[in-house]
Amino acid sequence: MTTLDIQAYRLRLPNTARPVLAGVDLTVDTRETVALVGESGSGKSLTSRSALGLLPTGATTEGTVRVNGADVLTMTDDQLRGLRTGTAAMIFQDPRAAINPLRRLGDFLTESVRLSGRLAPAAATERAAEMLDAVGLPASVLGRYPGQVSGGMLQRVMIAAALMGDPALILADEPTTALDVSSQAEVVALLGDLRDRFGTGLLFVTHDLGLAAAISDRVYVMYAGRIVETGPAEALFSRPRHPYTAALLASTPRPDAPGGRLAAIEGRPPSLREELTGCPFAPRCPLATFLCTQQEPPLLPVEASAVRRAACHHSDRTGASDA
Repeated sequence: MTTLDIQAYRLRLPNTARPVLAGVDLTVDTRETVALVGESGSGKSLTSRSALGLLPTGATTEGTVRVNGADVLTMTDDQLRGLRTGTAAMIFQDPRAAINPLRRLGDFLTESVRLSGRLAPAAATERAAEMLDAVGLPASVLGRYPGQVSGGMLQRVMIAAALMGDPALILADEPTTALDVSSQAEVVALLGDLRDRFGTGLLFVTHDLGLAAAISDRVYVMYAGRIVETGPAEALFSRPRHPYTAALLASTPRPDAPGGRLAAIEGRPPSLREELTGCPFAPRCPLATFLCTQQEPPLLPVEASAVRRAACHHSDRTGASDA
């Protein structure tokens, strides 16, 4: 079953020369982890937040964003509250910024299900203890304040909070950014385990390609508000078919790489104040030709299977040396 289905989704903000999101197509199925990767400003977080109807002020939209078959973009305020306290949940980047330091963690965990009327106070506390157990924490954490637990424990509390409403979809927006390497690995393993145990779909938003490779079944690569490549994680990372994906992989630190400076992607992403003609990545692309500057490439199959797709006029030249 498809828990998240985004089709032809466009989002525009006031005083911008082009859409922030331009025709995004993306799906997440039950018990599937999908990674959404790209540089800062590519549109990853806006895409994930749109699944909860968390749109910037003044935003206008086209297309559909469906969670469990219901279009989020047409929901009333009451329907959105029901979505956010039950059907879908968000795990944010920094748990210390998302949790009130003056309130006990038990209050944080139970608030949404209590105020929405989904559970009575006693049942909410019991559910919170169960979810803490699911993420490997004791029930005693309910009586603690955020400053009394470590960053890794606090992120586990955030994950437990996301599970409180028994969601069909979890949106994890850079959930390991504020953690050390060992805590990152623990959280990534935990998310995969919980996805299977609770039967959720998981959209994992990250700029860390190593984490995306470790946790995801499929990957979407985003640039300038567009999906430029998608496919199974193993195939996409072993042989990218878009120059931007290849450049991201080349700039990823590797412990087995020889010493020296990291590879960098030359140039900068386009500003929202710039109108775009042709491929948005063309000014930074080593394979760009005149065609790339004039025509935006559609997202098309690049192999016999339609699962691998890339938006590049020269996808046959990208990754050819790895074939």
